[in-house]
This record gives sequence, C-alpha cells and structure tokens, in this order.
Amino acid sequence: QVQLVESGGGLGQAGGSLRLSCAASGRTLSGYGMGWFRQAPGKEREFVASISWSGGITRYADSVKGRFTISRSNAKNTVYLQMNGLKTEDTAVYYCAAGYGSIGTTESQYAHWGQGTQVTVSS
Repeated sequence: QVQLVESGGGLGQAGGSLRLSCAASGRTLSGYGMGWFRQAPGKEREFVASISWSGGITRYADSVKGRFTISRSNAKNTVYLQMNGLKTEDTAVYYCAAGYGSIGTTESQYAHWGQGTQVTVSS
C-alpha cells in the first residue's frame, strides 16, 4: 500500500511562488505515475499535472501550463509541484495521487491519494 503525504501548502501572493511536495511511504514508487489534482471551494476536483515513472513524460492542465512544473525524485520517493506566477484562482486544496503505470488526467486512473494541502493565494 502506498501512503502519500503532501506538504508545502500555505499562503502565497499573486505573482509569487510555492512549492508542494508529496512524500510516499509504504512501498517504492517504482512503476507509478504521479499526479497532482486540486479542488477549489464549491468546485469539483480537477487535474493539474502528472508525470511518468521515469519523469520523461509530463502533462499539464491548460490553466497551469507555463506556470507550474511537476518533477520527481525516485531516490527520495517524492514528487514536487513548483508553482510560479500564482493567481487567486489557484486557491484550492491540492492532492497528490499515485497510479501504477498511469500519467492520466482523470481521478479514476489513480488508486492512491494523499489527504491534501491547502494553498491560498491572496491578491
């Protein structure tokens, strides 16, 4: 079983940066694609970014493309989301997810989820 714990959330300013981390435990992430999703108040959870096991393939939602960067350290069993150029509409709870062989954009493609970390962007 894979346990995921997000960290790095908090309060950011519009135009600023935050970096989220997702640490995995329980087993190695070997073969697992990783994703970041987010859920804003009153909205459904949405895809943000994903990365393949090797790190060679990444995908981004149009709303964050060019501003957010997903990366991973398999040696540290950790995935990161570097968020630059923050906007108030980035305010949400951010979730890390793991899916074996997946770099998909839908929730059903990921079997393991973290508890989420709050990101609040002020203007």
